[in-house]
Parts: sequence; structure tokens; C-alpha cells
Amino acid sequence: MTPASLSRPAAGLFLPFAALVAGAVAMGVSPIFVRFANDAAVGPFASAFWRVALAVPALAVWAALEDRGRVNRPTFTKATVLGGLFFSGDLIFWHLSILGTTVANATFFATTAPLWVILVAWLVFRERISRGTVIGISLCLLGGGALIGNSLSVDPARIRGDVYGLVTAFFFALYFFAVKSSRDHAGPGRVTFGASVVTAAVLFVVAFTAGDRFMPSTREGAAALVAMALISHAGGQGLLAVALGRLPTTFSSLVIFLEAVAAAAVAWVVLGEALTLMQAAGGVLILVGIWAAKPAPETPRSEGA
Repeated sequence: MTPASLSRPAAGLFLPFAALVAGAVAMGVSPIFVRFANDAAVGPFASAFWRVALAVPALAVWAALEDRGRVNRPTFTKATVLGGLFFSGDLIFWHLSILGTTVANATFFATTAPLWVILVAWLVFRERISRGTVIGISLCLLGGGALIGNSLSVDPARIRGDVYGLVTAFFFALYFFAVKSSRDHAGPGRVTFGASVVTAAVLFVVAFTAGDRFMPSTREGAAALVAMALISHAGGQGLLAVALGRLPTTFSSLVIFLEAVAAAAVAWVVLGEALTLMQAAGGVLILVGIWAAKPAPETPRSEGA
């Protein structure tokens, strides 16, 4: 066994981890686009619909390019359709949570998705959860609470919105497992494309039924919708699918905490929102937690074994 062969497994995790980080940043900037869309009088469910629907053409091109020269792969597998339905649930209940409680509460409860991932992995798939994963997610949850700061509050009148936040996290957790399963049979572009078509169809029905305004009233609002679709959805969800092709589901679920760090940093730089010392400490805790939960590189077998 050579030193080069020892370093190969660890090096092989660099690109999927880089995709995970880049995807988190792409998804983390979505609140800015949502704010611009809201200013342009686009309804919350309609905004979610455009986020996915406008990304479909770009994802179709990605899927076609990655399948070039290969046998056509199925787009709407059971796992892909379930992924689209689960992501629909995530976006629907996320907006219901925002409408039913404070943004801080909705954000915090949505970040419990990794806990649901661990429970499903342990109880349903009988996976062994490492001590590093438990420590890492615990630190991330503490960091997430610190990142939100004093805005987190308990109010019996808002309990329904808080529950919707937990449901959001549960659907996002299921989405991870669906995408992970889909990646066993198709590339990230085709997986994200198939799931997005299903999600767009569901969200259109929800937005139409809710009576949301679909068309933005300003050019800036239209540009924000396009940017959210290409950057936060095609880029963010697509890169997440790339990462799930190699990284464990439990570790990849920590992307939601990276997303919170990215959102806070972008709000500080772009919108001038103050970043307190506690929030900065929360961001550091999240980074430490992700490092603690990192997957161990595979140990190659010795020659002749």
C-alpha cells in the first residue's frame, strides 16, 4: 500500500464536500430573493412555485448533458417522485410556519431536519450513528439557536406555526433520503430535474388554490424570481444532489446549518443587517459541529487481503 493510495479516499471526499458548501451558500441567499419577490407583490406559494418552475429548463439541459452518450435513464422513478413530493411539503409548510409564527422560530424549528434524519436512519434503516455525528449535530443545534439569538420565543398563540416548522424539517429530512436513493440510479442533474417537475406541479396547484398573485409587479421582482430559481434551486438543490452521491445522508443534512450561516453572512454584507457577537459565536459553533461530524475516510484494504 502506497502513501498515495492512503490519501486517495480522503481526497475523493473533497469535491462532494465542496459541492455541499457551495449548495448551502446558494440556498442561503434565497431569503434575499424572497424579500424582493414579496416587495413585488408575489404571493408566498407562488414565489415557491416560480423558484422551482423557472429552474426546470436549466435542469433539463443539465440532465441531457450528463446523459450524453449513455443509455437514457428514467426521470420519474419512485424515489424521484417521492423527492418532489417531500420537497413540496418542505416549501409548503415552511411558508405556513412563517405565516403562523415568528421568522426566528420558523427558522430554528426548520433547522431540526438533521435530527429527523438521524431518527429515520436509526429507526427505519438501522444505521449506526457515530458519536462524532451526535456531537456535531448537538453543536450545530446550539450554534443555530445562538445564530437566531434573542429573537427565539415561546408563545402558546403561535404553537401551530412552530409545529409547522417541525413538519418542514421532517419533510426536508425525507427529501434527503429520497435524493440519496435516486442518486444510486441517476446523475444529480436528472434527479433534481425529475423532483423539480413534480414539485412545480404541486406548488402550482397550492398557489392557485390559495389565490396567490403569480406575476411580479416590478422588473426587480421578476429578476429576483429568476435568480432564486437558477441560483438557489438549480444551483443549491443540484449541488446538494451532487454531494449526496458520495457523502452520508446524516452528514449532508448539516447543509441546513451551513445555509443558516450563509444567510446571516449575506444579510450582513448585502443588507447591512447587524451581526452580533452571539451570532458570530453561533456560526463558529456550527462550523466546529460540522467538522466533528465529518465522515471518516474509507480505509483501503491492504494488498493481498
